[in-house]
Amino acid sequence: MPETLSPELIDELYRLSIFVFIFTLIVWALYANTIRKTLALIAPENQFIKPNQAWILVIPFINVYWNFEVARKLSYSLNNEFFDRKIEVEENPALKAGLAYAWSFLIYLTPFGLFFPIPVFVTFVIFFVMLIYFISYWYKVNQFRELIIEHNKWKDNQTNN
Repeated sequence: MPETLSPELIDELYRLSIFVFIFTLIVWALYANTIRKTLALIAPENQFIKPNQAWILVIPFINVYWNFEVARKLSYSLNNEFFDRKIEVEENPALKAGLAYAWSFLIYLTPFGLFFPIPVFVTFVIFFVMLIYFISYWYKVNQFRELIIEHNKWKDNQTNN
């Protein structure tokens, strides 16, 4: 460590990094719960992934790979579910958004600095691109979840009338 960093500053940075790590885990848990709730609404025969497997997204480093799996398998599950329900949506719903997030997350975590120096500004840009893709994918998945909930309400209404 450089001599310019005081022990108090090192302790503060350590506490801050723990806070950021815990905050990140909480956000990932909320995101995984949205994926899980969406998968739970899909008929078992249409699921390419079990709802509780969404919790793997909370495990650091493993989630880098699992983001790709969730993007593909959730999209295939939604596609089958909407086909069975005769709901017209885009083909492979949320696949592009999910893969865009998965790739941007992978790029963000790739240690480019080991191979060639990159400015801090570029790291921030990559982070914000990844964050935008993350939020847009999460939002899109939630929209499809709400569509299934609304369809279930409509179906219940049709059978009661």
